Amino acid sequence: MTTNIGGIERIVRVVAGLILVALATTAQVGPWGWLGLVPLATGLLGWCPPYTLLGINTCKTPKA
Repeated sequence: MTTNIGGIERIVRVVAGLILVALATTAQVGPWGWLGLVPLATGLLGWCPPYTLLGINTCKTPKA
């Protein structure tokens, strides 16, 4: 897995994921809020599978 998500995008994904999961745990948005686990995981890993398939890379210096 090569890193294909840049720094700022990773931060945005982690924050958005945490917000959605927090809202789901407090029953503010319902079960759909658990989809926040996807941006949270991709942000923490720094790798997005659809980006790989589409050839998108927002990371300035890719890491192996």
